[in-house]
Amino acid sequence: MVRRPLGNHHHGPETLLVTSDTTQTDVVATQTENLRDTITRARYVLFDFDGPVCRLYAGHAAERVAKDLVEWLERQGMRGLLTSEERRHPDPLVVLHAVDRRRPRSDLVVELEARFTQQELKAVDKAWPTAYADAVIRTWRAVGARLAITTNNSPLTAARYLDGRGLADCFAPHIYGRTQELRHLKPDPNCLNRALNALGADPSKALMIGDTPSDLYAAERAGVPFLGYARNGDKEKELRDAGAEHVVVSLETVLRVLRGQG
Repeated sequence: MVRRPLGNHHHGPETLLVTSDTTQTDVVATQTENLRDTITRARYVLFDFDGPVCRLYAGHAAERVAKDLVEWLERQGMRGLLTSEERRHPDPLVVLHAVDRRRPRSDLVVELEARFTQQELKAVDKAWPTAYADAVIRTWRAVGARLAITTNNSPLTAARYLDGRGLADCFAPHIYGRTQELRHLKPDPNCLNRALNALGADPSKALMIGDTPSDLYAAERAGVPFLGYARNGDKEKELRDAGAEHVVVSLETVLRVLRGQG
Protein backbone atom coordinates (compact mmCIF):
# COMPACT_ATOMS: atom_id res chain seq x y z
CA MET A 1 0.00 0.00 0.00
CA VAL A 2 1.36 3.43 -0.99
CA ARG A 3 0.36 6.72 0.63
CA ARG A 4 0.03 9.30 -2.12
CA PRO A 5 -0.87 12.96 -1.37
CA LEU A 6 -3.63 14.59 -3.37
CA GLY A 7 -1.66 17.79 -3.69
CA ASN A 8 1.45 19.57 -2.49
CA HIS A 9 -0.07 20.76 0.78
CA HIS A 10 -2.36 17.86 1.72
CA HIS A 11 -1.60 15.37 4.46
CA GLY A 12 -3.46 13.37 7.07
CA PRO A 13 -7.11 12.66 6.34
CA GLU A 14 -6.85 14.18 2.87
CA THR A 15 -4.13 11.73 1.81
CA LEU A 16 -5.27 9.15 -0.70
CA LEU A 17 -4.32 5.52 0.00
CA VAL A 18 -3.26 3.88 -3.26
CA THR A 19 -3.59 0.10 -3.12
CA SER A 20 -3.47 -2.51 -5.80
CA ASP A 21 -7.20 -1.88 -6.22
CA THR A 22 -6.78 1.86 -6.64
CA THR A 23 -5.87 2.88 -10.16
CA GLN A 24 -4.19 6.00 -11.40
CA THR A 25 -7.55 6.90 -12.89
CA ASP A 26 -8.98 7.12 -9.39
CA VAL A 27 -6.23 9.52 -8.36
CA VAL A 28 -6.85 11.74 -11.38
CA ALA A 29 -10.60 11.66 -10.78
CA THR A 30 -10.11 12.75 -7.18
CA GLN A 31 -7.82 15.59 -8.21
CA THR A 32 -10.31 16.66 -10.87
CA GLU A 33 -13.13 16.69 -8.33
CA ASN A 34 -11.02 18.79 -5.94
CA LEU A 35 -10.34 21.27 -8.74
CA ARG A 36 -14.06 21.41 -9.58
CA ASP A 37 -14.90 22.11 -5.95
CA THR A 38 -12.28 24.86 -5.76
CA ILE A 39 -13.82 26.59 -8.77
CA THR A 40 -17.51 26.18 -7.94
CA ARG A 41 -17.35 27.25 -4.30
CA ALA A 42 -15.62 30.56 -5.07
CA ARG A 43 -17.92 33.50 -4.39
CA TYR A 44 -15.21 36.11 -4.96
CA VAL A 45 -12.62 35.72 -7.70
CA LEU A 46 -9.40 37.74 -7.72
CA PHE A 47 -7.66 37.75 -11.10
CA ASP A 48 -4.06 38.60 -11.69
CA PHE A 49 -4.01 40.68 -14.87
CA ASP A 50 -0.98 40.00 -17.07
CA GLY A 51 -1.22 36.26 -17.69
CA PRO A 52 -4.68 35.04 -16.67
CA VAL A 53 -6.54 37.91 -18.40
CA CYS A 54 -4.15 38.83 -21.22
CA ARG A 55 -0.56 38.78 -22.40
CA LEU A 56 0.18 42.45 -21.91
CA TYR A 57 3.56 42.42 -23.63
CA ALA A 58 2.62 40.24 -26.59
CA GLY A 59 3.34 43.06 -29.05
CA HIS A 60 5.36 45.43 -26.87
CA ALA A 61 8.16 43.38 -25.40
CA ALA A 62 8.80 43.61 -21.68
CA GLU A 63 12.51 43.45 -22.45
CA ARG A 64 12.25 46.73 -24.37
CA VAL A 65 10.39 48.34 -21.47
CA ALA A 66 13.07 47.21 -19.01
CA LYS A 67 15.78 48.56 -21.30
CA ASP A 68 13.96 51.90 -21.59
CA LEU A 69 13.84 52.23 -17.79
CA VAL A 70 17.55 51.39 -17.49
CA GLU A 71 18.49 53.91 -20.18
CA TRP A 72 16.37 56.59 -18.49
CA LEU A 73 18.16 55.98 -15.21
CA GLU A 74 21.51 56.25 -16.96
CA ARG A 75 20.50 59.62 -18.44
CA GLN A 76 19.75 60.77 -14.90
CA GLY A 77 23.28 59.77 -13.88
CA MET A 78 21.94 56.86 -11.82
CA ARG A 79 23.55 53.93 -13.62
CA GLY A 80 25.27 52.86 -10.42
CA LEU A 81 21.94 52.17 -8.69
CA LEU A 82 21.65 48.90 -10.60
CA THR A 83 23.86 45.85 -10.65
CA SER A 84 24.99 44.54 -14.04
CA GLU A 85 22.50 41.70 -13.70
CA GLU A 86 19.65 44.11 -12.98
CA ARG A 87 20.59 46.24 -15.98
CA ARG A 88 20.30 43.18 -18.22
CA HIS A 89 17.15 41.74 -16.63
CA PRO A 90 14.16 41.42 -19.02
CA ASP A 91 11.53 42.17 -16.36
CA PRO A 92 10.89 45.91 -15.81
CA LEU A 93 9.51 45.18 -12.34
CA VAL A 94 12.97 43.96 -11.33
CA VAL A 95 14.38 47.37 -12.29
CA LEU A 96 11.62 49.16 -10.41
CA HIS A 97 12.08 47.00 -7.31
CA ALA A 98 15.86 47.53 -7.33
CA VAL A 99 15.57 51.31 -7.43
CA ASP A 100 12.89 51.31 -4.72
CA ARG A 101 15.08 49.22 -2.43
CA ARG A 102 17.93 51.74 -2.74
CA ARG A 103 15.90 54.95 -2.94
CA PRO A 104 12.61 54.15 -1.18
CA ARG A 105 9.82 56.74 -1.41
CA SER A 106 12.03 59.05 -3.45
CA ASP A 107 11.05 61.33 -6.33
CA LEU A 108 13.21 59.10 -8.50
CA VAL A 109 10.98 56.10 -7.77
CA VAL A 110 7.86 58.18 -8.44
CA GLU A 111 9.21 59.29 -11.83
CA LEU A 112 10.37 55.80 -12.77
CA GLU A 113 7.03 54.25 -11.83
CA ALA A 114 5.18 56.88 -13.89
CA ARG A 115 7.42 56.13 -16.87
CA PHE A 116 6.75 52.42 -16.44
CA THR A 117 2.99 53.05 -16.34
CA GLN A 118 3.18 54.97 -19.61
CA GLN A 119 4.96 52.02 -21.22
CA GLU A 120 2.29 49.64 -19.92
CA LEU A 121 -0.45 51.82 -21.35
CA LYS A 122 1.27 51.72 -24.75
CA ALA A 123 1.35 47.92 -24.53
CA VAL A 124 -2.43 47.67 -24.04
CA ASP A 125 -3.19 48.26 -27.72
CA LYS A 126 -1.16 45.20 -28.74
CA ALA A 127 -2.03 42.95 -25.80
CA TRP A 128 -3.39 39.48 -26.59
CA PRO A 129 -6.44 38.20 -24.73
CA THR A 130 -5.72 34.97 -22.90
CA ALA A 131 -7.68 32.16 -24.54
CA TYR A 132 -11.12 31.72 -22.92
CA ALA A 133 -10.47 34.53 -20.43
CA ASP A 134 -13.28 36.79 -21.66
CA ALA A 135 -15.80 33.94 -21.54
CA VAL A 136 -14.64 32.81 -18.09
CA ILE A 137 -14.95 36.34 -16.72
CA ARG A 138 -18.43 36.89 -18.15
CA THR A 139 -19.67 33.45 -17.11
CA TRP A 140 -18.35 33.72 -13.57
CA ARG A 141 -20.00 37.11 -13.23
CA ALA A 142 -23.25 35.78 -14.70
CA VAL A 143 -23.47 32.99 -12.12
CA GLY A 144 -23.15 35.51 -9.31
CA ALA A 145 -19.48 35.66 -8.38
CA ARG A 146 -18.00 39.06 -7.62
CA LEU A 147 -14.75 39.80 -9.42
CA ALA A 148 -11.67 41.91 -8.80
CA ILE A 149 -8.30 42.50 -10.43
CA THR A 150 -5.31 42.15 -8.10
CA THR A 151 -2.15 42.93 -10.04
CA ASN A 152 1.37 44.32 -9.94
CA ASN A 153 0.51 46.29 -13.07
CA SER A 154 -0.86 49.80 -12.88
CA PRO A 155 -4.62 49.88 -12.25
CA LEU A 156 -4.81 52.37 -15.15
CA THR A 157 -3.38 49.71 -17.45
CA ALA A 158 -5.82 47.03 -16.35
CA ALA A 159 -8.78 49.43 -16.55
CA ARG A 160 -7.89 50.51 -20.10
CA TYR A 161 -7.58 46.92 -21.30
CA LEU A 162 -10.83 45.79 -19.67
CA ASP A 163 -12.70 48.78 -21.08
CA GLY A 164 -11.43 47.96 -24.57
CA ARG A 165 -12.66 44.37 -24.24
CA GLY A 166 -16.06 45.38 -22.87
CA LEU A 167 -15.23 43.74 -19.53
CA ALA A 168 -15.02 46.80 -17.28
CA ASP A 169 -18.53 46.29 -15.85
CA CYS A 170 -17.56 42.79 -14.70
CA PHE A 171 -14.96 44.27 -12.34
CA ALA A 172 -15.66 47.95 -11.70
CA PRO A 173 -14.70 49.46 -9.38
CA HIS A 174 -12.61 46.60 -8.03
CA ILE A 175 -9.25 47.02 -9.76
CA TYR A 176 -6.34 46.95 -7.33
CA GLY A 177 -2.88 47.40 -8.76
CA ARG A 178 0.50 48.98 -8.28
CA THR A 179 0.85 52.10 -6.18
CA GLN A 180 3.91 54.21 -5.45
CA GLU A 181 4.40 52.09 -2.32
CA LEU A 182 6.32 49.46 -4.23
CA ARG A 183 7.02 47.37 -1.14
CA HIS A 184 3.38 46.33 -1.43
CA LEU A 185 3.82 44.56 -4.76
CA LYS A 186 3.08 40.83 -4.70
CA PRO A 187 4.15 38.58 -3.03
CA ASP A 188 3.02 41.11 -0.44
CA PRO A 189 -0.76 40.49 -0.15
CA ASN A 190 -1.67 44.20 -0.06
CA CYS A 191 -3.67 44.30 -3.30
CA LEU A 192 -5.53 41.11 -2.35
CA ASN A 193 -6.35 42.46 1.07
CA ARG A 194 -7.62 45.71 -0.43
CA ALA A 195 -9.87 43.74 -2.75
CA LEU A 196 -11.16 41.47 0.02
CA ASN A 197 -11.90 44.42 2.29
CA ALA A 198 -13.71 46.36 -0.42
CA LEU A 199 -15.78 43.31 -1.40
CA GLY A 200 -16.53 42.42 2.21
CA ALA A 201 -15.25 38.96 1.35
CA ASP A 202 -14.35 36.04 3.57
CA PRO A 203 -10.91 34.96 2.23
CA SER A 204 -11.90 31.30 2.45
CA LYS A 205 -14.75 31.92 0.00
CA ALA A 206 -12.51 33.69 -2.49
CA LEU A 207 -10.18 32.35 -5.19
CA MET A 208 -7.02 33.91 -6.61
CA ILE A 209 -6.09 33.10 -10.20
CA GLY A 210 -2.45 33.82 -10.98
CA ASP A 211 0.44 32.64 -13.10
CA THR A 212 3.51 33.23 -10.94
CA PRO A 213 4.84 32.03 -7.59
CA SER A 214 4.47 35.59 -6.28
CA ASP A 215 0.71 35.32 -6.93
CA LEU A 216 0.63 32.04 -5.02
CA TYR A 217 2.58 33.43 -2.07
CA ALA A 218 0.36 36.53 -1.89
CA ALA A 219 -2.74 34.33 -1.89
CA GLU A 220 -1.34 32.14 0.86
CA ARG A 221 -0.51 35.17 3.00
CA ALA A 222 -4.03 36.54 2.47
CA GLY A 223 -5.64 33.19 3.31
CA VAL A 224 -7.15 32.85 -0.18
CA PRO A 225 -7.30 29.55 -2.12
CA PHE A 226 -5.21 29.62 -5.30
CA LEU A 227 -5.66 28.40 -8.86
CA GLY A 228 -2.60 28.56 -11.08
CA TYR A 229 -2.80 29.31 -14.78
CA ALA A 230 0.16 28.11 -16.84
CA ARG A 231 0.37 28.85 -20.55
CA ASN A 232 3.28 26.44 -21.06
CA GLY A 233 5.10 23.59 -19.38
CA ASP A 234 7.79 25.80 -17.86
CA LYS A 235 5.15 27.96 -16.18
CA GLU A 236 3.36 24.87 -14.88
CA LYS A 237 6.56 23.43 -13.40
CA GLU A 238 7.41 26.77 -11.80
CA LEU A 239 4.00 26.96 -10.13
CA ARG A 240 4.00 23.35 -8.97
CA ASP A 241 7.56 23.62 -7.66
CA ALA A 242 6.41 26.67 -5.67
CA GLY A 243 3.67 24.56 -4.08
CA ALA A 244 0.57 25.21 -6.20
CA GLU A 245 -1.90 22.33 -5.82
CA HIS A 246 -4.29 23.29 -8.62
CA VAL A 247 -2.88 24.40 -11.99
CA VAL A 248 -4.68 24.54 -15.34
CA VAL A 249 -2.95 24.88 -18.69
CA SER A 250 -6.05 26.36 -20.32
CA LEU A 251 -8.89 28.45 -18.94
CA GLU A 252 -11.18 26.25 -21.00
CA THR A 253 -11.03 23.86 -18.03
CA VAL A 254 -12.48 26.57 -15.79
CA LEU A 255 -15.11 27.54 -18.35
CA ARG A 256 -16.31 23.95 -18.69
CA VAL A 257 -16.72 23.66 -14.91
CA LEU A 258 -18.63 26.93 -14.73
CA ARG A 259 -20.95 25.75 -17.49
CA GLY A 260 -21.49 22.44 -15.74
CA GLN A 261 -19.58 20.48 -18.37
CA GLY A 262 -16.42 19.74 -16.38
